[in-house]
Amino acid sequence: MTPDGGPPRILTSRVDLAGSYTLKAFLETGGYEGLRKALSMKPDEVAQEVDEASLLGRGGAGFPAGRKWSMLRPADTTYLVVNGDESEPCTFKDHLLLETDPHQLVEGVAIAAYAIGVEQAFIFIRGEMALGLERVTQAVNEAYEYGALGRGILGSGFNLDVVVHPGAGAYICGEETGLLESLEGKRGFPRIKPPYFPAAIGLYGEPTVVNNVETLSNMSWIVRNGGAAFAALGKGRSTGTRLFALSGRVKRPGVYEVEMAKTTFRDLIYGQEFGGGISGGKELKAFIPGGASAPWFGADQVDMPLDQDEVGAAGTMLGSGSVVVMDETVCTVKVAWRITRFFWRESCGQCTPCREGGGWLEKILWRIENGAGREEDVDMLADICDNISPGLHWPPEQTTICPLGPSIPSPIASVMRMFEDEIRLHVKEGACPLA
Repeated sequence: MTPDGGPPRILTSRVDLAGSYTLKAFLETGGYEGLRKALSMKPDEVAQEVDEASLLGRGGAGFPAGRKWSMLRPADTTYLVVNGDESEPCTFKDHLLLETDPHQLVEGVAIAAYAIGVEQAFIFIRGEMALGLERVTQAVNEAYEYGALGRGILGSGFNLDVVVHPGAGAYICGEETGLLESLEGKRGFPRIKPPYFPAAIGLYGEPTVVNNVETLSNMSWIVRNGGAAFAALGKGRSTGTRLFALSGRVKRPGVYEVEMAKTTFRDLIYGQEFGGGISGGKELKAFIPGGASAPWFGADQVDMPLDQDEVGAAGTMLGSGSVVVMDETVCTVKVAWRITRFFWRESCGQCTPCREGGGWLEKILWRIENGAGREEDVDMLADICDNISPGLHWPPEQTTICPLGPSIPSPIASVMRMFEDEIRLHVKEGACPLA
């Protein structure tokens, strides 16, 4: 617990320290002690602590990390891959960890690799994150010099090599199989699953665990304090603390570490230690709870707890941990158009619903937003969205190889459900009424 009785800062305890990204600062604050303790345990004991922690993956899907590890197919060669692509719009919490505490990630990688018996790991980082890439590379080099990576880590019999790999800047490489294709030097085309579940057939055709940056950054704390201590934070399946990237019309946008399930969206948006309220004294209109591909919440749902299951039961997701706030002056049609344009442009092009349908939706929204909308456009939007994602429910029906295609209708369906009058007003007046 923190001195004020609040939840511990598991992930962000060093971010305010000068030189937090250096080995010196890391060691002065207990760095690599978790790895030392892990190496004194049996690998399956380490994995058991993570399983007991009930740590859900922090990359978007929310799959339990311990269960993912247990699915790794036994083989002579296995790999661990870190997904540091973080390309979901308005999501920047992994970005913070890569820049401010890269050794925490490196330690987490070593602990995870030891637990699952992997001797080769790759850290895949979005190419545009130049500073994060530089600091993680520096941290890996320092870890080799310190003895936390390489042969006989910290005097043990465990060996681990880590390669830092910059991505080329494609959104689709945030999908784990698209990432593996890119890591192999190919275009980032997601693979069909099954049979290509990475735990069975992953990198170079070998069994592979793919974990997110934030997920692995929790490892040292879990090992040092025990999985039960992590599970005691939060509620139900939503255990521990989690980082949320808060942006949009708030006074204090930024990355905040909060206790899962015990914190509400109202706390995050209005709390003085967090967002501090809506900028300009405006009223809350709507917010996106889990990244640009998540269905929206209205102002009446602001008291919803940051709980994986409760948010899921309400028809959306915590996803990538990005919360985007819209006030009363925001044109929701324009927001939906910009998100749709992004997803359409980032489609890898393998699947027709995503490649073609995304483009059709973008063109219709552009037409409506720019004063050339027609009455039939509203029904056409609904029809195309239903073809890409039948039923327009969440989670969506899988009509494409990866979830990108069925996610495209989310912002449009949200606007049509919550603000259909705005769409029709655009058409009636021949212009955006909030412009």
